[in-house]
Amino acid sequence: MSTEDDLAISDSIVNDYDTYEDYLDSQITPTDIYYLEDEDLARQLVELGYRGSGETLKRDEFLARKKAAEQARLNKLRATPKPLASAFKDVTGFPFLASLAEREEMVRNGKLTTIIFIRDKNAKGQEVSGYIDYAHRLKTENFEPYFERKKKLMPTMTDLSFYNWETQTSTSNATPNFQVIADNEAGLLFKNKRDRKVINVDPKARPGDNSRRIELHTHEYTQVVLYDHVTRRKT
Repeated sequence: MSTEDDLAISDSIVNDYDTYEDYLDSQITPTDIYYLEDEDLARQLVELGYRGSGETLKRDEFLARKKAAEQARLNKLRATPKPLASAFKDVTGFPFLASLAEREEMVRNGKLTTIIFIRDKNAKGQEVSGYIDYAHRLKTENFEPYFERKKKLMPTMTDLSFYNWETQTSTSNATPNFQVIADNEAGLLFKNKRDRKVINVDPKARPGDNSRRIELHTHEYTQVVLYDHVTRRKT
């Protein structure tokens, strides 16, 4: 039998048995137990190669192969691309959701960061507005209900910036992608942590290098503006 055949058999063994003891037990017959009257002794004989069929794997070899098989399984899971939350969702007639769906893959793979500005009324009828780090929300939240229109995406007090116009509640938070620069004469700014470029959300100013401002005309919200930023590492 070739070395490759031996490895294939070994890999099959570690996949079939959870523990080394289970592997040894598979080679112990009722007759062995009857004559030996000791399960541990029967296992020792199998491990030493006196019982069982074929060459028995040593404990350290079994455990090493078990660990390698588990690592291979995890690597395969990590390499398998996750389906997009927007996949197969019909967003026809919903410009905002269509824009998010169009960007989802690039935002997930890090080629693009998008800041979403939303102004609308919350469930209490209060006008709220805020800036959302799309990539951060994608990683921390299931977006399928949004694309299925079962939930409505709204800014919260944990987003980049949030303001309730009725209660005058105001918050700002850094995310893994952006730093908030609030106390600035130029107004509210967001610095991309990857390439250190600054995004200016003032509609009268240029949004900044590698950035563009897109105002959406949609019935879904009172106002929606997207700030796309193509990320490039600082050299």
